[in-house]
Amino acid sequence: MKKVNQESVSQLPAIFRALRHRNYRLFFSGQIISLVGTWMQSVAQSWLVYRLTGSSLLLGLVGFAGQFPVFLLAPIGGVVADRYSRHRIVIATQTSAMLLAFVLSALTLLGHIRVWEIMLVASILGMVNAFDIPARQAFIVDMVKSDDLINAVALNSSMVNGARVVGPAIAGVTVAAVGEGWCFFANAASYIAVIIGLALMVVAPRGRGPDSTSGLERIVEGFRWVNNTGPIRALLLLLGLVSLTGMPYAVLMPIFADQVLHGGARGLGMLMGASGIGALAGTLTLAAKREVRGLGGWIASASFGFGASMILFASSRSYPLSVVLLVPVGFSMMLQMSASNTLIQTMVPDELRGRVMAVYSMMFMGMAPFGALIAGAIANHLGAPITVALGGSICLSGSLIFRSRWPQLRGEAHQLIVAQGMLSGEPPAEMSSQAVSVGKGK
Repeated sequence: MKKVNQESVSQLPAIFRALRHRNYRLFFSGQIISLVGTWMQSVAQSWLVYRLTGSSLLLGLVGFAGQFPVFLLAPIGGVVADRYSRHRIVIATQTSAMLLAFVLSALTLLGHIRVWEIMLVASILGMVNAFDIPARQAFIVDMVKSDDLINAVALNSSMVNGARVVGPAIAGVTVAAVGEGWCFFANAASYIAVIIGLALMVVAPRGRGPDSTSGLERIVEGFRWVNNTGPIRALLLLLGLVSLTGMPYAVLMPIFADQVLHGGARGLGMLMGASGIGALAGTLTLAAKREVRGLGGWIASASFGFGASMILFASSRSYPLSVVLLVPVGFSMMLQMSASNTLIQTMVPDELRGRVMAVYSMMFMGMAPFGALIAGAIANHLGAPITVALGGSICLSGSLIFRSRWPQLRGEAHQLIVAQGMLSGEPPAEMSSQAVSVGKGK
């Protein structure tokens, strides 16, 4: 039986080739269940805040409370991920997130929930995510070989977006039928699957030599390496811009669902699900790609498409048309995010991986709360459609600037990828050591 299972795994289609690795299969199967619950909680929480307050500003404040800790604490989380067992860190953070979901569920089902309590739970979850995201992103390389890293990163994103299709749709029906509290309970229960998967893994200990460097010095080392590495810096700046000005469209979605398109809670689930379908298609498109060549162009085109699609969505007043327009919004947004993650992961030395992925977390999730706060305030005065259109216009501009600069950075990016063994080719002399020493200012 074991031989048959091994043969069936080896014959997986190329798009799922990272599942050849046992640890990654355990991770994948647990996460895909847990992430459905995560998206259910996200949609239900937004609807609960909107139902209790009717305020776009408070929607933005709750979004800020949930993601600002990532911006603030992710550098510390990156140092921890580089120094300690990423496997154990992820087990601890996933368990903490489960407990927080149970707390939110209990408060809601008992009828004691208040907006300040939602903000408090969201902010604590943000602190947990500040350690979870860098460790979980860096942990991928511990589960698969370098040949399958690109595919594993893409499949990781496909999990998020597959759940993004199913979770909001289930949440919309569940909220309308029995209320938000049961969505929170389902999310809490879903963490059991991922915790079991993590516990069943056999992970070899990572070799670490003696290190007298202080935590602060290690944080500075990571930021310095990012700042001095042109391709990484350009990718993260574009990612931060899109997260700040584009991603807040999701925070304002309850307003579109209710006031603009008149769809209610079920309509909100369908809108988020449509975006999720596009995002899933984007990550599967990336998963089918076997090499990193050309990803810079993909990123530029995807960020342009994201901005253009958002402007069209903001202009729509038809519910069916808006659902259709959110498919390219989700496709282009997630293709940019996933391709940026993949390209960065192939360029960064493993000694710095946790800290660089912490900066990625700051740009991807950490900038979003500022965007949510700004978008909520603007929407309060100008309306949600104008706010989303403005964000789309800024994303368009950022994509054009990135496209104009990337050709000058492509050579350095290629050298970094070859140095990490992710591409065939002869790395320049001392390239591998330089990749780390740049961060140390040598």
